[in-house]
Amino acid sequence: MLLVIFILLGQWQLQRASERRAIQANIEHGQQLSTLLLQDDTPESEWREWRTVSVTGVWQPQFSVLLNRNHQGRPGYWLATPLLLGHAPHHKAVLVLRGWFERRIAPAPLPDFPLAAVTVTIQGQLLEHVPRLLELRSLSGEKQAQLPARLPLPGPDLPQVQNLELNNMEQASGLVFLPVVVRQMSGTEDGLTRDWATPPVDYHKNTAYAMQWFGFALIALLAMLFVGYRMARHGKSRSQHE
Repeated sequence: MLLVIFILLGQWQLQRASERRAIQANIEHGQQLSTLLLQDDTPESEWREWRTVSVTGVWQPQFSVLLNRNHQGRPGYWLATPLLLGHAPHHKAVLVLRGWFERRIAPAPLPDFPLAAVTVTIQGQLLEHVPRLLELRSLSGEKQAQLPARLPLPGPDLPQVQNLELNNMEQASGLVFLPVVVRQMSGTEDGLTRDWATPPVDYHKNTAYAMQWFGFALIALLAMLFVGYRMARHGKSRSQHE
């Protein structure tokens, strides 16, 4: 039984190592591509995750959302704001992860970053979706911190959520989004932190773990053979004695 478990655990670690190698290759390939001018009519064939993009549009701060995220052990939020790539209602928007800021105590929960409908040009990286965080469920089975059905909220506060899906943003805001997300890299005047973390790609560690599990499997196999050999010798000796 232990032999099978050790082998399965080793195979699982090899699979994780393969997945991380694929992630690393995807990141490196996207980062090596030339900067893309992202517009609402940019062909989907040009959308490559981790590719650097330049985007010009108008902030839609009334639809901003805060995502609960820690940074270097400190609680805080990612600020996500739609950027309209042209003039409504015919143009699309792209959701921009603008950066992180530390959680503050009321009555000043937000820093003094600009929340105005101004035209900007930003540099960023393309992502396929907003990175997800493990989402706990309440005792009633409902997801915590859901996005309101309609945006903007009536007061000055911004909605706070754990995870964010583009289709939910479309329904709440009435905007049409490109099916990609931009993680903003440029800009220092707003006080937001942008030293974004990349997915873990240390596949060597998983390979080492796999070798350990296979080593345990080999030890278990040798132990089984030794015990079987001793039992066989004991049985043979007993039969000869009788």
